[in-house]
Amino acid sequence: MISWSEFAAAEPSLAVGIRALLQQYGPGMGYLATVRPDGGPRVHPVSPVFAGSGLYCFLVDSPKRRDLERDPRYALHSYPPEESDDEAYLTGQAFQVRDPRAVSDIADALRASPEVDWRLFELSIDSATLRHHGPSGALPLAAAPLPIPISQSWRAPRKSPRKLAMAS
Repeated sequence: MISWSEFAAAEPSLAVGIRALLQQYGPGMGYLATVRPDGGPRVHPVSPVFAGSGLYCFLVDSPKRRDLERDPRYALHSYPPEESDDEAYLTGQAFQVRDPRAVSDIADALRASPEVDWRLFELSIDSATLRHHGPSGALPLAAAPLPIPISQSWRAPRKSPRKLAMAS
């Protein structure tokens, strides 16, 4: 898994497309999937934010925050655009940002209220997918021929077992 800035450097056009879909309504908007204590999925709307070189999410005390504190795996999906069914999808791990200066800088820049019980999480990137369905969408109501969706996908490089053994 890598940071947003590392992903954007490795795949700039894919990163631009994903960021555009996550921020299509101004502030970031997406659906965050987390893992419940029983192993099942949980989905919540969130406002992911791009700040500095990272992708972040402020989370108030809630089931989704407790899920990430227990199991950092996440999936983030964009809201669908009004004019198409294009979609952006990220997976990775969410890590609580514990550096008080970093938290303060991002909170100040985004006007996050200090009176609210929120925590800041940085979302690392393990995989990314961007899918364009075209102007008629994924399931057009008209009897027109379906356009072939265009997908771009990326996966973070895995360390080889030898490199993992040397790192420990």
